[in-house]
Amino acid sequence: MTHTIKIHNVETGEVIERDMTKEEIVNLDAIRKQGDADEQAAADKAAARQAVYAKLGLTDDEIQAITN
Repeated sequence: MTHTIKIHNVETGEVIERDMTKEEIVNLDAIRKQGDADEQAAADKAAARQAVYAKLGLTDDEIQAITN
């Protein structure tokens, strides 16, 4: 799979489209993996929070009142 980069110079209107370098692809993959990890951590945190609310026996309305 090829990855391309499009560079648009707004002053001149020139558009350059080129293939990403290997280093850019590695960086892109690392950024995507970090994003996935951050998303999973946020989901885990939300699930843990919901578990605490459930242990406390709070209703959805009570949870909304506390968190908003």
